[in-house]
Amino acid sequence: MKNSSKASRSRLVAARTGSYIVLAILCFLCLFFFYMLLINCTRNNFQIQQGFSFLPGKSFAINLNNLLNDANIPVLSGIKNSFIVSALSALLSVYFSAMTAYGIFAYDFKFRKAAFTIILLIMTMPTQISAVGFVNQMQAMGLRNSLIPLFLPSVASPVVFFFMKQYLDSNMPMEIVEAARIDGSGEFHTFNFIVLPIMKPAVAVQAIFTFVTAWNTYFIPGLLLDKANKKTLPILIAQLRGADFLKFDMAQIYMLITIAIIPIILVYLVLSKYIVRGVALGGVKG
Repeated sequence: MKNSSKASRSRLVAARTGSYIVLAILCFLCLFFFYMLLINCTRNNFQIQQGFSFLPGKSFAINLNNLLNDANIPVLSGIKNSFIVSALSALLSVYFSAMTAYGIFAYDFKFRKAAFTIILLIMTMPTQISAVGFVNQMQAMGLRNSLIPLFLPSVASPVVFFFMKQYLDSNMPMEIVEAARIDGSGEFHTFNFIVLPIMKPAVAVQAIFTFVTAWNTYFIPGLLLDKANKKTLPILIAQLRGADFLKFDMAQIYMLITIAIIPIILVYLVLSKYIVRGVALGGVKG
């Protein structure tokens, strides 16, 4: 018995050690590229071309100054435009998707299953299929070089809707809604002050994902935005990357990418506690 117990403990220790080693390797692979980015944004173009260094350089202030003073790359307006688009996309997406999910969850109407199926079918349609028609429609409506087409379509987000619907199915007792109705609560009041607070983990998770997706989106903004003061950060990064070879400055590119990921990191840090909880609760049916 003692030998068997010792063998079990040894296997347990070995398995745990192996798990820690694998996690350490994965952690290193994930963080190394951030470390490389931070190192390179402190080095000048010549040093970067010489190869990677584990030690930071002394050109951080120079790179930042050169980037901010580049007339062809309006960084501050790019940050503002990206933040407006990402924040409004996240807000509109999670609110109206949660409302749609609640409507299908709480109401028993004739075409309920059909509506749910149609929304799921829309979810499978790639953005590229409707891109040309969407751009032509925005051109006809006079919304080219406007931020409105970049965040307003987030009102209809099938992926976010599906997650919200799964979350409601798993965690929302219908008795709470019925009790609120008996107490005289209106439908909008019930949704905004009773249902939405219960959905807070799911809302936070999808707000993070939608914010990050909108922040990194290049395809549609690249088709709609021509004016420099309307461009978002991904377009500016691509524009800087596509500069003439003789004027190609890797230091500015690394600096701009560093600036671009800071808001994403901040959003994750602020709302990270909801990610695991929201995904777990939304993916397991109770």
